Amino acid sequence: MADQPIKVAIINRSFWPVYPVIGEALLRFAEEAAVRGNAVSVIMQDHSGIKDKLAESGRGEDVRFYPAKALTTSASGVFLRAFDAFFFMFWVLAVLLWLRPSKVYVSTDPPVVVPFIVMLYSRLFGAEYIYHLQDIHPEAANVVLPINKWVYRLLLKMDVLSMRKAKCLITITEQMCTVIRSRSGTVAPVHVVSNPAISFDGIKTAKMKNAGFSFCGNAGRLQRIPLLIRAIESYFEQGGELEFAFAGGGVYSDRLAELSAKFERFYYHGLVNSTEAAQINADYQWALLPIEDEVTRYAFPSKSSSYVFSGASIMAICGAQTSVAKWIEDNRVGLVVMPDVEAIVSAFFDIERGVCERVGNELSRDALKEKLRFEVFIESLDRIVLA
Repeated sequence: MADQPIKVAIINRSFWPVYPVIGEALLRFAEEAAVRGNAVSVIMQDHSGIKDKLAESGRGEDVRFYPAKALTTSASGVFLRAFDAFFFMFWVLAVLLWLRPSKVYVSTDPPVVVPFIVMLYSRLFGAEYIYHLQDIHPEAANVVLPINKWVYRLLLKMDVLSMRKAKCLITITEQMCTVIRSRSGTVAPVHVVSNPAISFDGIKTAKMKNAGFSFCGNAGRLQRIPLLIRAIESYFEQGGELEFAFAGGGVYSDRLAELSAKFERFYYHGLVNSTEAAQINADYQWALLPIEDEVTRYAFPSKSSSYVFSGASIMAICGAQTSVAKWIEDNRVGLVVMPDVEAIVSAFFDIERGVCERVGNELSRDALKEKLRFEVFIESLDRIVLA
Protein backbone atom coordinates (compact mmCIF):
# COMPACT_ATOMS: atom_id res chain seq x y z
CA MET A 1 0.00 0.00 0.00
CA ALA A 2 1.06 3.56 -0.57
CA ASP A 3 2.41 5.58 2.40
CA GLN A 4 1.66 8.85 0.61
CA PRO A 5 -1.16 9.71 -1.82
CA ILE A 6 -0.28 8.91 -5.43
CA LYS A 7 -1.53 10.50 -8.62
CA VAL A 8 -2.18 7.36 -10.66
CA ALA A 9 -3.78 6.73 -14.05
CA ILE A 10 -5.31 3.36 -14.96
CA ILE A 11 -5.50 2.67 -18.69
CA ASN A 12 -7.48 -0.22 -20.13
CA ARG A 13 -9.68 0.27 -23.18
CA SER A 14 -12.11 -2.53 -22.25
CA PHE A 15 -13.73 -1.55 -18.99
CA TRP A 16 -16.68 -2.23 -16.70
CA PRO A 17 -19.46 -3.21 -17.39
CA VAL A 18 -18.74 -4.33 -20.96
CA TYR A 19 -15.87 -6.59 -19.94
CA PRO A 20 -17.13 -7.84 -16.57
CA VAL A 21 -14.11 -9.73 -15.22
CA ILE A 22 -11.11 -7.45 -15.74
CA GLY A 23 -13.34 -4.37 -15.88
CA GLU A 24 -14.91 -5.11 -12.50
CA ALA A 25 -11.54 -5.99 -10.97
CA LEU A 26 -9.94 -2.74 -12.18
CA LEU A 27 -12.95 -0.72 -11.00
CA ARG A 28 -12.67 -2.22 -7.51
CA PHE A 29 -8.92 -1.58 -7.50
CA ALA A 30 -9.49 2.05 -8.55
CA GLU A 31 -12.21 2.56 -5.93
CA GLU A 32 -10.11 1.15 -3.10
CA ALA A 33 -7.04 3.17 -4.11
CA ALA A 34 -9.12 6.37 -4.28
CA VAL A 35 -10.74 5.78 -0.87
CA ARG A 36 -7.24 5.79 0.65
CA GLY A 37 -6.68 9.32 -0.66
CA ASN A 38 -4.89 8.62 -3.95
CA ALA A 39 -5.87 10.71 -6.99
CA VAL A 40 -7.10 7.93 -9.30
CA SER A 41 -8.07 8.49 -12.92
CA VAL A 42 -9.33 5.85 -15.36
CA ILE A 43 -8.82 6.24 -19.11
CA MET A 44 -10.90 3.87 -21.22
CA GLN A 45 -13.25 3.61 -24.18
CA ASP A 46 -16.99 4.05 -23.70
CA HIS A 47 -19.14 1.30 -25.19
CA SER A 48 -22.33 1.82 -23.22
CA GLY A 49 -22.62 5.20 -21.51
CA ILE A 50 -20.16 4.37 -18.75
CA LYS A 51 -20.75 7.47 -16.59
CA ASP A 52 -24.52 6.96 -16.52
CA LYS A 53 -24.12 3.29 -15.60
CA LEU A 54 -21.65 4.14 -12.86
CA ALA A 55 -24.06 6.72 -11.44
CA GLU A 56 -26.97 4.26 -11.59
CA SER A 57 -24.93 1.64 -9.73
CA GLY A 58 -23.38 4.03 -7.23
CA ARG A 59 -19.89 3.02 -8.32
CA GLY A 60 -16.65 4.93 -8.79
CA GLU A 61 -17.66 8.01 -6.79
CA ASP A 62 -14.10 8.91 -5.77
CA VAL A 63 -12.57 8.04 -9.16
CA ARG A 64 -12.28 10.36 -12.16
CA PHE A 65 -13.19 8.82 -15.51
CA TYR A 66 -12.01 9.93 -18.95
CA PRO A 67 -13.93 7.87 -21.52
CA ALA A 68 -13.37 8.04 -25.27
CA LYS A 69 -16.18 6.95 -27.55
CA ALA A 70 -15.66 3.38 -28.80
CA LEU A 71 -15.83 3.05 -32.57
CA THR A 72 -15.77 -0.76 -32.81
CA THR A 73 -16.73 -4.02 -31.08
CA SER A 74 -15.07 -7.45 -30.94
CA ALA A 75 -17.00 -8.37 -34.10
CA SER A 76 -15.56 -5.47 -36.14
CA GLY A 77 -13.00 -5.95 -38.88
CA VAL A 78 -9.28 -5.99 -38.15
CA PHE A 79 -8.46 -2.75 -39.98
CA LEU A 80 -11.32 -0.83 -38.39
CA ARG A 81 -10.20 -2.06 -34.98
CA ALA A 82 -6.65 -0.93 -35.77
CA PHE A 83 -7.95 2.54 -36.61
CA ASP A 84 -9.91 2.54 -33.35
CA ALA A 85 -6.75 1.62 -31.44
CA PHE A 86 -4.85 4.58 -32.90
CA PHE A 87 -7.75 6.91 -32.11
CA PHE A 88 -7.65 5.74 -28.50
CA MET A 89 -3.87 6.14 -28.46
CA PHE A 90 -4.18 9.89 -29.15
CA TRP A 91 -6.93 10.17 -26.54
CA VAL A 92 -4.65 8.54 -23.95
CA LEU A 93 -1.79 10.89 -24.81
CA ALA A 94 -4.02 13.96 -24.51
CA VAL A 95 -5.41 12.89 -21.12
CA LEU A 96 -1.98 12.00 -19.74
CA LEU A 97 -0.60 15.39 -20.75
CA TRP A 98 -3.59 17.02 -19.06
CA LEU A 99 -3.41 15.00 -15.82
CA ARG A 100 0.36 14.49 -15.47
CA PRO A 101 0.10 11.36 -13.25
CA SER A 102 3.24 10.21 -11.43
CA LYS A 103 2.32 6.55 -11.87
CA VAL A 104 0.54 4.79 -14.74
CA TYR A 105 -0.92 1.28 -14.91
CA VAL A 106 -1.46 0.23 -18.52
CA SER A 107 -2.93 -3.00 -19.83
CA THR A 108 -2.60 -4.51 -23.31
CA ASP A 109 -6.02 -3.56 -24.59
CA PRO A 110 -5.36 -2.20 -27.16
CA PRO A 111 -1.88 -3.65 -27.55
CA VAL A 112 1.50 -2.11 -28.41
CA VAL A 113 0.56 1.46 -29.39
CA VAL A 114 -0.96 2.62 -26.11
CA PRO A 115 1.79 1.10 -23.90
CA PHE A 116 4.34 2.75 -26.23
CA ILE A 117 2.67 6.14 -25.75
CA VAL A 118 2.71 5.57 -21.99
CA MET A 119 6.41 4.75 -22.20
CA LEU A 120 7.12 8.01 -24.08
CA TYR A 121 5.07 10.03 -21.61
CA SER A 122 6.86 8.44 -18.67
CA ARG A 123 10.31 9.09 -20.14
CA LEU A 124 9.47 12.73 -20.84
CA PHE A 125 7.88 13.50 -17.45
CA GLY A 126 9.72 11.15 -15.10
CA ALA A 127 6.69 9.01 -14.29
CA GLU A 128 6.66 5.28 -13.48
CA TYR A 129 4.52 2.81 -15.38
CA ILE A 130 3.45 -0.77 -14.80
CA TYR A 131 2.78 -2.78 -17.95
CA HIS A 132 0.16 -5.55 -17.61
CA LEU A 133 0.25 -7.99 -20.53
CA GLN A 134 -3.09 -9.80 -20.74
CA ASP A 135 -1.91 -10.89 -24.20
CA ILE A 136 1.49 -10.59 -25.87
CA HIS A 137 1.26 -8.66 -29.12
CA PRO A 138 1.93 -8.46 -32.03
CA GLU A 139 2.61 -12.21 -31.87
CA ALA A 140 -0.94 -13.12 -30.77
CA ALA A 141 -2.49 -11.06 -33.57
CA ASN A 142 -0.06 -12.52 -36.11
CA VAL A 143 -1.36 -16.04 -35.35
CA VAL A 144 -4.82 -15.02 -36.59
CA LEU A 145 -4.02 -12.68 -39.44
CA PRO A 146 -0.41 -12.51 -40.69
CA ILE A 147 0.91 -8.96 -40.39
CA ASN A 148 3.11 -7.30 -43.00
CA LYS A 149 6.67 -8.21 -41.97
CA TRP A 150 7.83 -4.58 -41.80
CA VAL A 151 4.83 -3.53 -39.71
CA TYR A 152 5.34 -6.60 -37.52
CA ARG A 153 9.00 -5.75 -36.89
CA LEU A 154 8.13 -2.13 -36.07
CA LEU A 155 5.39 -3.15 -33.63
CA LEU A 156 7.67 -5.72 -32.02
CA LYS A 157 10.45 -3.15 -31.51
CA MET A 158 7.96 -0.70 -30.02
CA ASP A 159 6.65 -3.30 -27.57
CA VAL A 160 10.13 -4.50 -26.60
CA LEU A 161 11.08 -0.92 -25.75
CA SER A 162 7.89 -0.52 -23.70
CA MET A 163 8.78 -3.68 -21.75
CA ARG A 164 12.37 -2.64 -21.07
CA LYS A 165 11.49 0.80 -19.73
CA ALA A 166 8.65 -0.31 -17.44
CA LYS A 167 9.10 -0.27 -13.68
CA CYS A 168 7.73 -3.82 -13.73
CA LEU A 169 5.50 -6.08 -15.80
CA ILE A 170 2.54 -8.30 -14.98
CA THR A 171 1.36 -11.30 -16.98
CA ILE A 172 -0.88 -14.36 -16.57
CA THR A 173 1.22 -17.53 -16.91
CA GLU A 174 4.79 -18.69 -16.41
CA GLN A 175 5.01 -19.51 -20.13
CA MET A 176 4.03 -15.95 -21.03
CA CYS A 177 6.59 -14.71 -18.50
CA THR A 178 9.28 -16.78 -20.25
CA VAL A 179 8.29 -15.40 -23.66
CA ILE A 180 8.35 -11.82 -22.32
CA ARG A 181 11.87 -12.21 -20.92
CA SER A 182 13.29 -13.99 -23.97
CA ARG A 183 11.86 -11.65 -26.61
CA SER A 184 12.53 -8.37 -24.77
CA GLY A 185 15.64 -8.96 -22.69
CA THR A 186 14.05 -6.87 -19.94
CA VAL A 187 15.61 -6.85 -16.49
CA ALA A 188 12.46 -5.43 -14.91
CA PRO A 189 10.56 -7.72 -12.49
CA VAL A 190 7.82 -9.80 -14.15
CA HIS A 191 4.94 -10.74 -11.84
CA VAL A 192 2.62 -13.66 -12.67
CA VAL A 193 -0.94 -12.85 -11.58
CA SER A 194 -3.89 -15.02 -12.62
CA ASN A 195 -6.97 -13.25 -13.92
CA PRO A 196 -9.94 -13.49 -11.53
CA ALA A 197 -13.28 -15.17 -12.18
CA ILE A 198 -16.71 -13.65 -12.69
CA SER A 199 -18.51 -13.42 -9.35
CA PHE A 200 -20.77 -16.39 -8.68
CA ASP A 201 -22.55 -14.70 -5.77
CA GLY A 202 -26.26 -15.43 -6.08
CA ILE A 203 -25.76 -18.03 -8.80
CA LYS A 204 -27.77 -21.21 -8.36
CA THR A 205 -25.66 -24.33 -8.81
CA ALA A 206 -27.91 -27.36 -9.16
CA LYS A 207 -26.78 -30.73 -7.85
CA MET A 208 -28.04 -32.26 -11.10
CA LYS A 209 -26.51 -30.21 -13.88
CA ASN A 210 -27.75 -30.32 -17.48
CA ALA A 211 -26.11 -33.04 -19.55
CA GLY A 212 -24.11 -31.04 -22.05
CA PHE A 213 -21.69 -28.19 -22.62
CA SER A 214 -21.51 -24.44 -22.14
CA PHE A 215 -19.29 -21.88 -23.84
CA CYS A 216 -19.32 -18.27 -22.57
CA GLY A 217 -16.84 -15.86 -24.06
CA ASN A 218 -15.62 -14.28 -27.26
CA ALA A 219 -16.45 -16.37 -30.32
CA GLY A 220 -13.43 -14.93 -32.08
CA ARG A 221 -10.57 -15.88 -34.32
CA LEU A 222 -8.46 -17.64 -31.68
CA GLN A 223 -11.13 -19.94 -30.24
CA ARG A 224 -11.28 -22.59 -32.99
CA ILE A 225 -14.99 -21.81 -33.47
CA PRO A 226 -15.19 -23.12 -37.09
CA LEU A 227 -13.63 -26.42 -35.96
CA LEU A 228 -16.02 -26.63 -33.02
CA ILE A 229 -19.03 -25.90 -35.23
CA ARG A 230 -18.06 -28.68 -37.64
CA ALA A 231 -17.67 -31.10 -34.73
CA ILE A 232 -21.04 -30.18 -33.21
CA GLU A 233 -22.77 -30.51 -36.59
CA SER A 234 -21.21 -33.94 -37.10
CA TYR A 235 -22.18 -34.99 -33.58
CA PHE A 236 -25.84 -34.03 -34.06
CA GLU A 237 -25.97 -35.56 -37.54
CA GLN A 238 -24.80 -38.86 -35.99
CA GLY A 239 -27.63 -38.75 -33.46
CA GLY A 240 -25.94 -37.00 -30.51
CA GLU A 241 -28.31 -35.91 -27.74
CA LEU A 242 -26.29 -33.69 -25.40
CA GLU A 243 -27.12 -29.98 -25.20
CA PHE A 244 -24.86 -27.05 -26.08
CA ALA A 245 -25.35 -23.52 -24.73
CA PHE A 246 -23.21 -20.72 -26.18
CA ALA A 247 -23.12 -17.07 -25.16
CA GLY A 248 -20.98 -14.12 -26.24
CA GLY A 249 -20.19 -12.03 -29.29
CA GLY A 250 -17.43 -12.17 -31.85
CA VAL A 251 -16.80 -12.65 -35.54
CA TYR A 252 -18.49 -16.07 -35.57
CA SER A 253 -21.66 -15.05 -33.73
CA ASP A 254 -23.71 -15.31 -36.93
CA ARG A 255 -22.50 -18.86 -37.46
CA LEU A 256 -23.57 -19.75 -33.93
CA ALA A 257 -27.00 -18.22 -34.51
CA GLU A 258 -27.36 -20.36 -37.66
CA LEU A 259 -26.42 -23.47 -35.67
CA SER A 260 -29.05 -22.59 -33.06
CA ALA A 261 -31.72 -22.37 -35.75
CA LYS A 262 -30.63 -25.67 -37.27
CA PHE A 263 -30.46 -27.90 -34.16
CA GLU A 264 -32.97 -27.92 -31.31
CA ARG A 265 -30.37 -28.90 -28.69
CA PHE A 266 -28.04 -26.03 -29.55
CA TYR A 267 -28.80 -22.72 -27.82
CA TYR A 268 -27.12 -19.45 -28.70
CA HIS A 269 -27.89 -16.72 -26.15
CA GLY A 270 -25.97 -13.91 -27.86
CA LEU A 271 -24.42 -11.22 -25.69
CA VAL A 272 -25.25 -11.67 -22.00
CA ASN A 273 -24.21 -9.92 -18.80
CA SER A 274 -21.79 -11.43 -16.29
CA THR A 275 -24.52 -12.86 -14.06
CA GLU A 276 -26.25 -14.58 -16.99
CA ALA A 277 -22.93 -15.99 -18.22
CA ALA A 278 -22.12 -17.34 -14.77
CA GLN A 279 -25.54 -19.00 -14.55
CA ILE A 280 -25.14 -20.66 -17.96
CA ASN A 281 -21.76 -22.04 -16.92
CA ALA A 282 -23.19 -23.31 -13.63
CA ASP A 283 -26.11 -25.06 -15.37
CA TYR A 284 -24.05 -27.52 -17.41
CA GLN A 285 -21.83 -30.48 -16.58
CA TRP A 286 -19.10 -29.48 -19.01
CA ALA A 287 -17.57 -26.24 -20.30
CA LEU A 288 -15.75 -25.93 -23.63
CA LEU A 289 -12.34 -24.27 -23.81
CA PRO A 290 -11.10 -24.28 -27.44
CA ILE A 291 -7.90 -22.35 -28.19
CA GLU A 292 -5.33 -22.18 -31.00
CA ASP A 293 -2.11 -23.89 -29.88
CA GLU A 294 0.31 -21.21 -31.03
CA VAL A 295 -1.54 -18.42 -29.28
CA THR A 296 -1.22 -20.13 -25.87
CA ARG A 297 2.38 -18.91 -25.79
CA TYR A 298 1.10 -15.34 -25.91
CA ALA A 299 -2.29 -15.45 -24.16
CA PHE A 300 -4.45 -17.47 -21.80
CA PRO A 301 -8.25 -17.78 -22.09
CA SER A 302 -9.86 -15.57 -19.45
CA LYS A 303 -13.04 -17.64 -19.23
CA SER A 304 -11.06 -20.53 -17.69
CA SER A 305 -11.25 -18.86 -14.26
CA SER A 306 -15.03 -18.60 -14.35
CA TYR A 307 -15.31 -22.20 -15.53
CA VAL A 308 -13.50 -23.28 -12.37
CA PHE A 309 -16.03 -21.52 -10.15
CA SER A 310 -18.98 -22.90 -12.15
CA GLY A 311 -18.24 -26.44 -10.98
CA ALA A 312 -18.21 -27.71 -14.57
CA SER A 313 -15.60 -30.11 -15.86
CA ILE A 314 -13.58 -28.42 -18.60
CA MET A 315 -12.96 -29.86 -22.05
CA ALA A 316 -9.96 -28.07 -23.51
CA ILE A 317 -9.57 -28.41 -27.28
CA CYS A 318 -5.88 -27.89 -27.98
CA GLY A 319 -2.56 -29.67 -28.28
CA ALA A 320 -1.28 -31.73 -25.38
CA GLN A 321 1.90 -29.64 -24.99
CA THR A 322 0.21 -26.24 -24.56
CA SER A 323 0.02 -24.20 -21.36
CA VAL A 324 -3.77 -24.68 -21.35
CA ALA A 325 -3.42 -28.48 -21.45
CA LYS A 326 -0.84 -28.33 -18.64
CA TRP A 327 -3.17 -26.12 -16.57
CA ILE A 328 -6.07 -28.56 -17.04
CA GLU A 329 -3.98 -31.57 -16.06
CA ASP A 330 -2.05 -29.97 -13.19
CA ASN A 331 -5.24 -28.70 -11.55
CA ARG A 332 -7.30 -31.80 -12.42
CA VAL A 333 -10.31 -29.83 -13.64
CA GLY A 334 -11.09 -31.59 -16.92
CA LEU A 335 -9.67 -33.28 -19.97
CA VAL A 336 -7.79 -32.31 -23.11
CA VAL A 337 -9.02 -33.26 -26.60
CA MET A 338 -6.92 -32.88 -29.73
CA PRO A 339 -8.14 -30.21 -32.19
CA ASP A 340 -9.59 -32.68 -34.69
CA VAL A 341 -13.25 -33.09 -35.66
CA GLU A 342 -13.26 -36.88 -35.18
CA ALA A 343 -11.51 -36.66 -31.81
CA ILE A 344 -13.95 -34.01 -30.56
CA VAL A 345 -17.02 -35.94 -31.77
CA SER A 346 -15.67 -39.10 -30.16
CA ALA A 347 -15.23 -37.25 -26.85
CA PHE A 348 -18.81 -35.94 -27.06
CA PHE A 349 -20.15 -39.47 -27.51
CA ASP A 350 -17.91 -40.86 -24.74
CA ILE A 351 -19.41 -38.30 -22.35
CA GLU A 352 -22.95 -39.01 -23.55
CA ARG A 353 -22.55 -42.75 -23.06
CA GLY A 354 -20.93 -42.38 -19.65
CA VAL A 355 -17.64 -43.84 -20.87
CA CYS A 356 -15.94 -40.58 -19.86
CA GLU A 357 -17.19 -39.48 -16.45
CA ARG A 358 -17.02 -35.88 -15.30
CA VAL A 359 -13.41 -35.12 -14.50
CA GLY A 360 -12.36 -33.15 -11.47
CA ASN A 361 -10.83 -33.19 -8.04
CA GLU A 362 -12.74 -30.97 -5.59
CA LEU A 363 -9.77 -30.39 -3.29
CA SER A 364 -7.66 -29.28 -6.25
CA ARG A 365 -10.52 -27.12 -7.55
CA ASP A 366 -11.01 -25.47 -4.14
CA ALA A 367 -7.30 -24.63 -3.94
CA LEU A 368 -7.45 -23.15 -7.44
CA LYS A 369 -10.53 -21.10 -6.52
CA GLU A 370 -8.58 -19.44 -3.73
CA LYS A 371 -5.98 -18.22 -6.23
CA LEU A 372 -8.65 -16.89 -8.62
CA ARG A 373 -10.70 -14.81 -6.18
CA PHE A 374 -11.21 -11.10 -6.99
CA GLU A 375 -9.67 -10.16 -3.66
CA VAL A 376 -6.41 -11.95 -4.53
CA PHE A 377 -6.18 -10.17 -7.89
CA ILE A 378 -6.91 -6.74 -6.38
CA GLU A 379 -4.46 -7.26 -3.51
CA SER A 380 -1.77 -8.22 -6.05
CA LEU A 381 -2.39 -5.06 -8.09
CA ASP A 382 -2.36 -2.97 -4.93
CA ARG A 383 0.99 -4.42 -3.87
CA ILE A 384 2.57 -4.07 -7.31
CA VAL A 385 1.12 -0.80 -8.63
CA LEU A 386 0.99 1.32 -5.49
CA ALA A 387 4.30 0.14 -4.00
